[in-house]
Amino acid sequence: MKKPQLFLLHFAGGNCHSFNFLQPFLQDFEVFPLELPGRGKRIKEDLLADFNIAAEDIFNQVLTRLNGNPFLIYGHSMGAKLTLRVGNLLELAGRMPVALIVSGNAGPGINEDKETYLLGYNDFILALERLGGIPAEVIRDQELMAFFEPVLRVDFRLAENNNMKNEQPVKAPIFALMGSEEENADHISNWARFTHSNFEHDILNGDHFFIHKYPARIAKIIRQCYAKHIMLQRKAIMKNN
Repeated sequence: MKKPQLFLLHFAGGNCHSFNFLQPFLQDFEVFPLELPGRGKRIKEDLLADFNIAAEDIFNQVLTRLNGNPFLIYGHSMGAKLTLRVGNLLELAGRMPVALIVSGNAGPGINEDKETYLLGYNDFILALERLGGIPAEVIRDQELMAFFEPVLRVDFRLAENNNMKNEQPVKAPIFALMGSEEENADHISNWARFTHSNFEHDILNGDHFFIHKYPARIAKIIRQCYAKHIMLQRKAIMKNN
């Protein structure tokens, strides 16, 4: 029997290796850590500064990998908003995800006036340090930052300049996660506006990159989202019989 599929969408500055910490806990899924151009295995491709084009890129990556089995999408931070848009694109294409799992983001319409990607160098570095997730030795290495800065800036642009506050709700359920120290963690229920189905959420101790502390917990949530889908399927079969 084929495993359910799980697609992982990275945060700003991330790549296909950003979820290596999580994958050992997901042996019962066929896991696909996707990435946008300009990093990782796609380093030779041009960066994408347009959210719609970036979402189409991820949508096409998912579409070509679907094998007919149930699938879920999980995205962190920038990847959370991409998860919602890609979920909508897939539903329009008749390929409905079992669930969307989003983390590190309070959803469209919250703090939409941020323009981190336009900050001067020093202020941009301070913003990165506040978020965490990038080792201090990387931030202080001018050669490394010369490479990472353009990637980070374009990703922050995708995260902050995407006009998603009026995004259509998906039919799939949404499970949202945030760290207790994150800005706007108290607005996590905003995600409920973006699903016609069930909405659940949880807040775990930690900052924006709390996910690295809870790989087993996050894997359990993903597993529970899939189990609820199976349960609903069985109920529907019993009802029809």
